[in-house]
Amino acid sequence: MNGISRRGLLKTGVAAGVLGLTGLPVRAQTRGGKFTAGLNGANTSDSWDGRTHADMFMIGAAMGTVFDCLTENGADGLLKGELAESWEASPDAKVWTFNLRQGVTFHNGKAFGADDVIESLQLHVAEGSKSGAQPIVSAITEMRKITEHQVQFTLESGNADFPYLMSDYHLLIYPAGQIEEAIAKGIGTGLYEVVAFDPGVRFVGKRVENHYKGDSAGFFDEVEYIAINDNTARMNALLTGQVDAINRIDFKGEALLNANPAVRVQEVTGNQHYTFPMHTNTAPFDNVHVRQALKYGINRQEMVDKILLGHGRVGNDSPIGPANQYYNAEMEQLAYDPDKARFHLQQAGMDSLDVDLSASSAAFEGAVDAAQLFQASASAGGININVVQEPADGYWSNVWLKKPFCACYWSGRATEDWMFSSAYEAGAPWNDTKWDNARFQELLVSARAELDSDVRRGQYYEMQQILSTEGGALVPMFANYVQAVNNRIVSPDVVGNLWQMDNCRMAERWSVA
Repeated sequence: MNGISRRGLLKTGVAAGVLGLTGLPVRAQTRGGKFTAGLNGANTSDSWDGRTHADMFMIGAAMGTVFDCLTENGADGLLKGELAESWEASPDAKVWTFNLRQGVTFHNGKAFGADDVIESLQLHVAEGSKSGAQPIVSAITEMRKITEHQVQFTLESGNADFPYLMSDYHLLIYPAGQIEEAIAKGIGTGLYEVVAFDPGVRFVGKRVENHYKGDSAGFFDEVEYIAINDNTARMNALLTGQVDAINRIDFKGEALLNANPAVRVQEVTGNQHYTFPMHTNTAPFDNVHVRQALKYGINRQEMVDKILLGHGRVGNDSPIGPANQYYNAEMEQLAYDPDKARFHLQQAGMDSLDVDLSASSAAFEGAVDAAQLFQASASAGGININVVQEPADGYWSNVWLKKPFCACYWSGRATEDWMFSSAYEAGAPWNDTKWDNARFQELLVSARAELDSDVRRGQYYEMQQILSTEGGALVPMFANYVQAVNNRIVSPDVVGNLWQMDNCRMAERWSVA
C-alpha cells in the first residue's frame, strides 16, 4: 500500500476525512452530459443484491454509482472514508469504532444511520448466504450501535486491515427495514439513482441533486451501462460512437483502437490475475503430486506472450502481486518442465493423467485459447487436458465453484489478508480451490492480528510459498487492466488499479471534456 501504512493508521486512528485530503489533485471538472459505457460480465440473473456481485457490470453499477460502502480505495492507493467519516481501533486491533457521516439520505428520502450499517452487514452472514464477503463479516462477533452515527465492531481476533475490508464491493449499505425493497429497486446512497435496470441488458442512472459528496464527484448528469459481453462487439461499439468507454479490450484489436484519434487506450498495472483453480477436495486434484504435475505442465511465459500479448507478467501460483505490501519476490519461479510433470505423476502412481478443463471468455479474454495452450504444453508431460468450452452467460453461477477444474480471474485485493480470506480461507464461499491446509490457516489467523510488520511479512511470505508449492490454484499470469475511452471523456491522471475502470468508479471520477 502507498501512503499511510496500515500500522500508522492503526496507531493514530487517523480520520478518514483527513485521509481523503491526501488524495491526488483533481483536474477542473464540470458537471453535465451523459456517460455511456459498454461493459462485460452481465448476466440475466443480475440484481442489486451485493452478495451476488462477481463481475464488472454489476460492481460498476452498484459500488460508487447507486450504492456506497463505509470506506473507499482511492485511485492513489490510499484508503478514505465514504459513509464512514473516521474510525479508530483498540490497541490490539480487535475493537473498531466507526463514526458515520451525518446528513446522508437514501434515494427514497430515508436518513442514513447506524442501523443501516448493521442490518446491511448482517445480510452476509444470514442463513444460506453465499456472499463473497461472508468471511469478512463472520469475523465480527458483535456489532453495536453506540449512537445514531457511531457503530462499534468487535472482532474474534485483531485485524489491522479491517477498515480496508469495509470497502469490499459486496458490502453495500441498504436502508434498514427496507432492504428487500432496496434490492428490488436499487435504493442506495450513491451519486446516481436508478432510472432503468434490465438485468443482463442495461442500467441507466441519473445524478442525485444535493448529494453529500457535493461537487467533488459525480460529474455526469446521467450514466448508462450497456451489457456487451462479446469483446469484438464492445470494441465496435466504441469505434462507432455508441459508447464512450469499454473495459477489457481484445489485445488483438489494440492496433485498431490506437489508430483511431478519437480514442485512447488506458493500461493500468495492478494485481489482476488469471487462474485455473482445481478443487483440492476432489480426485485427482486432492493429490498434491497431481497438482504439482499440472504446475510444471503449464508454459507461463507462452501465455503472457500469446494471450496477454505482453500486457502483464508471469505468475507464480500465488495471488499476491508486486502491488501488495508483502509480495514475496524471493520465491523460486515455477517454470515449464515436462520432465518434472511426469515425475510428479509417477509420484502420484500414474503413468498419465486425463482431466477436463472448463473455459469461457466470461472468465477472461482469451481463456479458451489459454486452455488450449495449456492442453498443448501439458501433453508433453503425460497430461491429457480435454478443453470444455462453456457458454459465457451463466458461467459464474453454473461452472465456477461447481466444476472441479476451470478458468477464472481475480482482481486481486489491496491487502494480503483481504485476498487470502476471500479466496483461500477454509470454508469461505469463494474459496474456489476448496483449499484447507492446516499450516496456511494457522498463519492466516496469526498474520491478521500481527501488528509487527516484519513478523507479518514473514508469515505472508510463507503463505505465498505454500500456495506456490502445494496450492490448488494455477496462477500463470498477472494481467494489466487495459480499457479504452473516447477522448470526449476526461479521466484523472492516475486511474485506480484495484478494480477495472478506475476501481469501478468511472461514474464518480470521470467527466465530459
